[in-house]
Amino acid sequence: MEKYKIGIFIDAFYPMIDGVITVVDNIAKSLIDKLDVTVFTISPYGKQKDTINHPYKVVRCKSFPLPNLDYDIPMPNFDKQFKRELKLQNLDLVYCHSPVYMASQAIKYAKKHKIPVLAHLHSQYKRDIYRATHSKLLTNIVLKIFLKNFNKCDCAIAVNEFTANLFKNEYHLKVPIKIIYNATDMLPVEDKKSAFNLINERYSLKPEEKVLLYVGRINKLKNIDLILESLQILIQKMSNVKLLLVGNGNDEDYFRKKIQDLKIENNVIFAGKITDRKLLQCIYSRADLFLFPSHYDTDGLVKIEAASQGTPTVFVENTGASSSIKDNLTGFIAKNDKFSYSNKIFEVLQNKDLYDKASKNIQTMLYRTWQDSASEIYDIIVKMIESNKQTKLINSIEKLKKDDKLKENKNG
Repeated sequence: MEKYKIGIFIDAFYPMIDGVITVVDNIAKSLIDKLDVTVFTISPYGKQKDTINHPYKVVRCKSFPLPNLDYDIPMPNFDKQFKRELKLQNLDLVYCHSPVYMASQAIKYAKKHKIPVLAHLHSQYKRDIYRATHSKLLTNIVLKIFLKNFNKCDCAIAVNEFTANLFKNEYHLKVPIKIIYNATDMLPVEDKKSAFNLINERYSLKPEEKVLLYVGRINKLKNIDLILESLQILIQKMSNVKLLLVGNGNDEDYFRKKIQDLKIENNVIFAGKITDRKLLQCIYSRADLFLFPSHYDTDGLVKIEAASQGTPTVFVENTGASSSIKDNLTGFIAKNDKFSYSNKIFEVLQNKDLYDKASKNIQTMLYRTWQDSASEIYDIIVKMIESNKQTKLINSIEKLKKDDKLKENKNG
């Protein structure tokens, strides 16, 4: 049987790495056995190159750099080669993971060819827009443009209940929303002792040292300030603790200076951007706690990566990332202040029973693979495509009947 063809559209892609890109990559890889998948995305600006050999087809468009930001702007309307390639596609469905540039191309293609459009809801766009514009008026205008695209879709997938409610109640998304939780490609390490020793040697850690971990963009919006300020308080109670920061970003210099100002240089290690998944797997395994106080993220793949190794996460309350967490059961939740957050970390590290319970629970209740999520996404995609084909067939039959009736009336 011939595979259905789908196009996944996203405004950012490798060599840039973020949560949405990781989601798209893993969904695409998990669907290629059953579907013919092409990712339509941006070409990295300048001399950056995507060195990954993707198992699915990637079609890229020209881009333009955004000053002082991690991301570039896709320019599909100004790329004749991209438009030619898209025109040659015979897609059965388009699947949007971004609300603007590539989504506009996807929706335009879908409407022309009368195929369904599926959206995937990842981010708190209102907060993103306000951070970029510092204007409520501009934020509302741009948000309306975003939602205009999403409301042209036939169905949407949200990463959790928090995101579904945000888009439905605050953003006023009108299309049906289905919830499919994020996942990870990361498997538990087979030899925890070897992983422990490997990371100790690589980062000059002592076996008795407690390791706190952050993985993600080094960016102020991730609430890394809270992590550093909490660490300053924590090391007054326990000196044998190290913080490992994995990732890069535009605010790295800011945080390096802050670490000096807080006088915690001896307790913080910058590991930089790590693309080696095996190494990252070992880092998660060596960590005692994963720290994720972000108010920005609607969910956070990193908490599931940490869960794959039985490493619990400390969140802050009233966030998308903590919305699916039960405090002291599948993670730990503190208030968004340095004293509360620091106390929660100290409490967990001092309470072995509490720690062990959470560590065990997250491996069975939070951890899931992309095959689990992709299977649910596949079912939605196939139903949408087959429903659309059935509708087209019915309309075609009705048109034939109508044409025959007109001929009969004319001949009669």
